[in-house]
Amino acid sequence: MKTFGLIGYPLGHSFSAAFFNEKFSREGINAVYTNFPMQSVSELRTLITTRPDLCGLNVTIPHKQNVIPLLDALSPMAQRVGAVNVIAIKHSQAMPDGIFLKGYNTDVIGFTESLRPLLKPCHTSALVLGTGGAARAVIAALENLKLSVQCVSRHAQTDFCGAPVCIWDSLTADDVASHTVIINCTPLGMSPHTDSMPPIPFEPLTSSHIVFDLIYNPEETCLLRHARQQGATTQNGLQMLHLQALAAWDIWNSHD
Repeated sequence: MKTFGLIGYPLGHSFSAAFFNEKFSREGINAVYTNFPMQSVSELRTLITTRPDLCGLNVTIPHKQNVIPLLDALSPMAQRVGAVNVIAIKHSQAMPDGIFLKGYNTDVIGFTESLRPLLKPCHTSALVLGTGGAARAVIAALENLKLSVQCVSRHAQTDFCGAPVCIWDSLTADDVASHTVIINCTPLGMSPHTDSMPPIPFEPLTSSHIVFDLIYNPEETCLLRHARQQGATTQNGLQMLHLQALAAWDIWNSHD
């Protein structure tokens, strides 16, 4: 039986196993999806060589960037973003350990296709909250959608992935008002810490704003609730997760 799986640590928050196993059952696919908790990504190639049934992996925190040196190739998007969330596995006698691993980034696809239907002509600039790994894919997607980007970070830096950065203490109401797309790429508000949220001023939010939170548990974060109460269009990260997972399935079943 073909096996697919997820590497990262910890994995208690992941939806991937339920999503794929339900898909396999519903569609009569002879496969199983398993979590592989992995504190050190250095174990990756050993895991795969000892599991010849493994055909593909998803990658989540904290390994989306540090897995890259262990791969044999990257897709152009993964190389551009500098982060990998999908690994395609091919068995090859030409490789010293018998496997060829290629990394992809489907977070860009998932975020792009989740945000695109919400965009209107007034949505020309975006404020990205956070400068972690998730923000890398979001910035690439926003650039593809032709939106200008500014980031907000805890760390003083001039730019992140080519976008200007301000620190939280310097974020103003005018910044929020002028950026009509706001994306939370931080873990603030994620279960079990559901009372926390990014410290942005909410008063400038209007019905012209989109506030997108990559968090999907809870379904409505404090950030999204406050934004909705101001009249903004809101979106959580669940649809993005579904779309990136389906894109991963397409990669695993391609002959690239």
